[in-house]
Amino acid sequence: MNTDSYISLNRLRLFARHGVYEEERTKGNDFIVDLHLKVDITRAMQTDDVADTVNYSEVCELVKREMAIPSNLLEHVAGRIARQLFRTFPTVESVDLRIAKCHPPMDAAVETAAVRIVMTRE
Repeated sequence: MNTDSYISLNRLRLFARHGVYEEERTKGNDFIVDLHLKVDITRAMQTDDVADTVNYSEVCELVKREMAIPSNLLEHVAGRIARQLFRTFPTVESVDLRIAKCHPPMDAAVETAAVRIVMTRE
């Protein structure tokens, strides 16, 4: 049986200090992270053992650690998170990651500004 399978974290809300402007890095802001990892979970479906999958609690902790490191650009943060996910979890085949900054400082009524990347393990 051939199955595509994913592990997701949806709407993870975190406070962080990312932004081009000094005020953004000083004051901070809320961010929303959506993450979908392509992972073969076939074995875990049979064994019911977390060792046979990617532990989403560990994924969450990794994302929180990386989000806590200030960056100018969300693009940089996204790339850093994706690379760290590949290094930490060898069974992750691809990463689909969206990071949204809530109420970004711009002259417009914008709920979020976001970047999305989709990376595949080389």
